Amino acid sequence: MANILVVDDEIGIRELLSEILGDEGHLVHVAENAAQARIFRQTDTPDLVLLDIWMPDTDGVTLLKEWASVGALTMPVIMMSGHATIDTAVEATRIGAIDFLEKPIALQKLLRAVQKGLERGISTVRPMLAPKSLGLMYGAGMVEAAGETGHPLSSSPPLSLLGDHPSGVLQRNEMPLDLPLREARDAFERAYFEYHLSQENGSMTRVAEKTGLERTHLYRKLKQLGIELNKTGRK
Repeated sequence: MANILVVDDEIGIRELLSEILGDEGHLVHVAENAAQARIFRQTDTPDLVLLDIWMPDTDGVTLLKEWASVGALTMPVIMMSGHATIDTAVEATRIGAIDFLEKPIALQKLLRAVQKGLERGISTVRPMLAPKSLGLMYGAGMVEAAGETGHPLSSSPPLSLLGDHPSGVLQRNEMPLDLPLREARDAFERAYFEYHLSQENGSMTRVAEKTGLERTHLYRKLKQLGIELNKTGRK
């Protein structure tokens, strides 16, 4: 199951893509404009983005440039449009888009593009976000990660990553750095949220405040990571 963001100002397109990709077993999030897409990207990194070019507030190419300029283009992006020119498609590809789909989008072409994008997902991550420069700082009682979630993590490392070191020093060889990036990220985030749920006795309100996430997004994130609340605290 992949975490896919669909950005399109047409409700019909959003609903159609959500239904198709949902039937394929993916978790689909939608944004009707660039502003909503920015908010989502600040708190999560989707495995794939389907991005419309022509939108009323900010066009897709401009949003793509924006993400690229701030180092947020760490996921594969497929552009969509029914009116784009070849020059526009070439520009989007130059910026970092991996594919272009012309509307109306044929079902099989959509599924092939999505599969291709997910397979290329790991290789699209910029070197600036490699583990060495993720912002992981190893020291007594301190882990700061701007990372892919886009916000600082707690100053207390997740318990499951501390091992048996009484000093609280996080050792590099205890991090799952030999895994694909997405799997390593999921492992870290799972330990991170389990730690905060334990610290806050399962209170979703306090965990949302501590992690800087809205409650609805927090619920989606826990479900995505396979964290069951009845195993980490009260419901």
